[in-house]
Amino acid sequence: MPQGSRRQAWLLRKDAGGGGSKSGGGGSGARRSGRRHRGPSRQNVTMDEGGMPLLPDSLVYQIFLSLGPADVLAAGLVCRQWQAVSRDEFLWREQFYRYYQVARDVPRHPAATSWYEEFRRLYDMVPCVEVQTLKEHTDQVLHLSFSHSGYQFASCSKDCTVKIWNNDLTISLLHSADMRPYNWSYTQFSQFNQDDSLLLASGVFLGPHNSSSGEIAVISLAFEAVAFLPDSFALLSRVRNKPYDVFGCWLTETSLISGNLHRIGDITSCSVLWLNNAFQNVESENVNVVKRLFKIQNLNASTIRTVMVADCSRFDSPDLLLDAGNQAGLPCRVFDLGGDSEEEATDPGLHASGSGHVKEDLRRMLDSVLDGHAQLSDCALETKVAELLAQGHTKPPECRSPRNKYLIFTTGCLTYSPHQIGIKQILPHQMTTAGPVLGEGRGSDAFFDALDHVIDVHGHIIGMGLSPDNRYLYVNSRAWPPGSVVADPMQPPPIAEEIDLLVFDLKTMREVKRALRAHRAYTPNDECFFIFLDVSKDFVASGAEDRHGYIWDRHYNICLAKLRHEDVVNSVAFSPQEQELLLTASDDATIKAWRSPRIVRVLQAPRPRPRPFFSWFASHKR
Repeated sequence: MPQGSRRQAWLLRKDAGGGGSKSGGGGSGARRSGRRHRGPSRQNVTMDEGGMPLLPDSLVYQIFLSLGPADVLAAGLVCRQWQAVSRDEFLWREQFYRYYQVARDVPRHPAATSWYEEFRRLYDMVPCVEVQTLKEHTDQVLHLSFSHSGYQFASCSKDCTVKIWNNDLTISLLHSADMRPYNWSYTQFSQFNQDDSLLLASGVFLGPHNSSSGEIAVISLAFEAVAFLPDSFALLSRVRNKPYDVFGCWLTETSLISGNLHRIGDITSCSVLWLNNAFQNVESENVNVVKRLFKIQNLNASTIRTVMVADCSRFDSPDLLLDAGNQAGLPCRVFDLGGDSEEEATDPGLHASGSGHVKEDLRRMLDSVLDGHAQLSDCALETKVAELLAQGHTKPPECRSPRNKYLIFTTGCLTYSPHQIGIKQILPHQMTTAGPVLGEGRGSDAFFDALDHVIDVHGHIIGMGLSPDNRYLYVNSRAWPPGSVVADPMQPPPIAEEIDLLVFDLKTMREVKRALRAHRAYTPNDECFFIFLDVSKDFVASGAEDRHGYIWDRHYNICLAKLRHEDVVNSVAFSPQEQELLLTASDDATIKAWRSPRIVRVLQAPRPRPRPFFSWFASHKR
């Protein structure tokens, strides 16, 4: 033990008044040192190997409680006793709650082995160190998506290209597809299919400023010689997509979902969701390449946007089970529109009897308007008539099955601003384009399909993402003022600058956790744009308009890192195989790669063994 450290230990022991005794031969140690302990209690004193008196562990523990985590780790290098105390579980429990400001009623992560290791995980394994900046795009980068293997990722941009990258220690560009020859204005979204052989790319057509048309392109990624697939990066098919912010998504390895929009009135429309075969150059005219999935009525200028698919079969084995906790303070946002029993959900007699009252209700309402008893605006009258007509012409929800898939999308019922999330079951017979093109099971009077569940967030939805196990839905929302009422569908309430990140359990259809906050947005309703988020096993990340990306811990609900850009951060993406790697895309036309401090040390170390965590922590305070 260094002389200075012995001197420090002796001074601390002297200041403590010589109190406390330790077992383990303290008396014989005192005699060997040639000193006699003086004091009224004549207690034995524990000595170190050099013959110097030691502080009691309890006193060292109390001293360490007043230190920060870096100082505790540094003090643990002084001697064996201090090193042992510096790893005390109760000490690191206190350090954890104090440093990360976690509520005391939140338990330790269920997979954690110790409080020290849990502290280290949140500090050392969060991708917050910038390791590479990609500048190949020439305009705003709007979206990022990883392949399921994690070997490649794709980016979309206002420069109207889809770029495919090789994800190695140093990221490199594999291919750039220019979509301007197909009359695209820009690319906005991409998604790999399940076996990473195909890439779905979504874009916006050139046209008037208020044009809402888009297109989906399917690009081959067959890097090896496969008999039934064309060469790598070949354009296989193109599918019309309206409105363009439906984006599109894969349902199976070779089938994708697109949208179409049909206007019925000034503020009433119908959204049709189509299932499309990725390979549309089929040899037989008897093989369907498209099939209608759902036809859904839109009221008050709303439309269906941002479709995605959740696999319900994975709900029972989540990567991380989130505790619902106390639901008393959470608003009721989820509405179950399906029947409670199979008979109620499927009995055609219920549907027929309900339609018998529609004409009577409609006649009474119109008579009231004509007689002057009801004062309704043109918009309100159109919406009321559309609602009454749809009551007798809507196919009721199907009976819920735990093995089906969910189609999830943003929608609304009060205004054009997307303030609701619609959830619709996809049945097994709907998983293929085979069969009647217009869909099975729809009678001549059933024009529309009813939703199974609706989540109303009472705000403008600007982002959605599923957890890797598909059980939890994370939603970026900018809240409306409390108690706000939508009087005009074309004038939604003002939206907050602060973004709420809400979490919903798709198995229980309940909101879990309280909203995550830290990120901000500033654009008004009519200029609001999508900010893509992503979820890994332990973390959730999102972009923001405040020039930062953000990372939160899913279990503790705390913000762990802010990732700096020079402009709006539009999209983030975790590597599905390595959550310590995160990509961010920005309006500054760059993509940044971020790795955890642990991985950075491993990559930079001259030897295979990384530096110990506690020494790195002590020299790199945040």
